[in-house]
Amino acid sequence: MKKEYDFSRAEQGKFYRPIEELEMPVYLDKEIKTFYSKKALKKNVDLDKVVNTILRKEMEMLKAMGI
Repeated sequence: MKKEYDFSRAEQGKFYRPIEELEMPVYLDKEIKTFYSKKALKKNVDLDKVVNTILRKEMEMLKAMGI
């Protein structure tokens, strides 16, 4: 490591991203991904759309149950 660095042309906040804008990856088990990928392919839609639809329905069900 150098004793001194030149930050005279540095740009503050160049790589800063507010936490609200970060996309967290979601990893699916291989079996689940394979199953829903096939379903998405049959419907000619993206996998994320299928998974989001399933999770949205689950969320609505849980809200209805008061959980």
